[in-house]
Order: sequence, then structure tokens, then C-alpha cells
Amino acid sequence: MLKWVVVVVLMVLVTGLFRPGLTRLRFGHLPGDLHFRLFGRPFHLPFTSTILLSLLAWAILRVL
Repeated sequence: MLKWVVVVVLMVLVTGLFRPGLTRLRFGHLPGDLHFRLFGRPFHLPFTSTILLSLLAWAILRVL
């Protein structure tokens, strides 16, 4: 269980870092992705995009 939590957290961070390149594909703006401002700083938590990318990675690894 802890292994999956670590993977999800890492995917959220990686997806957040590559957000500018993925916006053309609408990643980061899907329903379930959180965007909010806290203390004047914008925060983006792309949960749905992370799940979709995780499923894509799983499918690719399953085929290999």
C-alpha cells in the first residue's frame, strides 16, 4: 500500500513539473485536477491527469 502512495505522490510531482508541455494535450485541466491560490501563490494538483498517466504507463509496461 505504501508503495502505491509513493508512486502516486511522485506522479503528481512529475506531472506538475511537466505541466507547461502537457497543457496542449489538456492534461492538468481535467475534472478532478485542483487549481487554487494559497497566500498569493498558485498551486496545481493534477490528480486526474496523474491517474490517467499512471494507467497509460501501466498499460505500456503490461504490454512489454
